[in-house]
Amino acid sequence: MPWGGARDYATQNLACHVEKIVNVAHSGEVNLLLIEDDVDVADVLARAFREEGHRTTVAYTGQEGLLRLAQERPDAVLLDVGLPKMNGIEVLRRIRSVDQALPVIIVTGLATKSQIAEARELGVTEVIEKSYVLKNFSESLARAVSKRPPPA
Repeated sequence: MPWGGARDYATQNLACHVEKIVNVAHSGEVNLLLIEDDVDVADVLARAFREEGHRTTVAYTGQEGLLRLAQERPDAVLLDVGLPKMNGIEVLRRIRSVDQALPVIIVTGLATKSQIAEARELGVTEVIEKSYVLKNFSESLARAVSKRPPPA
């Protein structure tokens, strides 16, 4: 899906500074997979994460996200709940069926309490609201990445 419809949002004042608090073996860079169907939201988030030096891959559907996961395991997944065709809870269920340890952060603006409860039962690492994601992302990512086991 092209990025052509995305608007250019200023992100310089919304930096997350993940590299200051995430203790990862590869010089602070975190390899992220962002699964988000809203092109504008994906653009803002990916730009902010890339500005911090993180490798960010965007998938616009749950199916595309699962295909990317099959190709390369990221350090963490940021997952929207309200995806078309296959919602984020189903994507999380499929991720957990093959990888119990991968940190998954639900990024949502519209999840119901029951969806959040189900995500927690499936072992989601964090749940953060989209409206606060840039402000709270560093802290959430630090907790998520610190919980992952070392590479085998």
